[in-house]
Amino acid sequence: MTTINRSKLNALYTRSTPGAPLMSEDLAALGISADLAVYYVRSGWLMRLARGVYCRPNDTLALHPSLLLLQRKLVGLHVGGKTALDWYGVRQYVSQQPVLQLYGWAPGHLPGWFTERFPAEYHRKRLFDEHPDALLHVSPFEKRSGAPQVSSPERALLELLSEVGVRQSLQEAGELIESAYSLRADVLRELLQHCKSVKTVRLCLQLGRESSLPWAAKLDPDELPTGSNRPWVSRSGDGLLVLKP
Repeated sequence: MTTINRSKLNALYTRSTPGAPLMSEDLAALGISADLAVYYVRSGWLMRLARGVYCRPNDTLALHPSLLLLQRKLVGLHVGGKTALDWYGVRQYVSQQPVLQLYGWAPGHLPGWFTERFPAEYHRKRLFDEHPDALLHVSPFEKRSGAPQVSSPERALLELLSEVGVRQSLQEAGELIESAYSLRADVLRELLQHCKSVKTVRLCLQLGRESSLPWAAKLDPDELPTGSNRPWVSRSGDGLLVLKP
């Protein structure tokens, strides 16, 4: 190997983060061209995960840097719903291998190299009136540098409720909302005012009142998009769901 190539290989191992996948542009920033990357793969110094995605050989990929890479590929990708609630400690059942709930703005799918290591589901959902580059109440987890984008607990709850009757049981949603007593009423109000799902708005208000949660008493239905004066009715695996205005 030439001295220049060895220097670039040293840069790959000293400047890249262990457990973090790398894209072609990351390698290029280290001076590693596409042809040189192929050479490294053939030589066993680099492992190809998918087209344009690599990692160091024998490296165990970590979840957070893997999510950061996906966020560069899928617009608006963030951890949300039940997973985000679980990360914040709002949980009812402990699963042996919980499935990550990921949400995004655009159609897409999760690559095999990711789901093989981290069982996950991707949902394209536009639940709120917002811009994909400025999602409401989505930020790096615990405001940490280099952390993946995650819904706030309030947004995560509404993402969960939006799935009731589709992928989410009403019973578990009700049990989870009972644990969400510390939600911020002002944040919920803002999200509900921008929510495009009447079902989600009504379900949040109804379950919050039924559980006598403090934030529910601070929400005025007249300020929220609850739809018409007619009941919202839907039939699902849970039976008939009737939500009054």
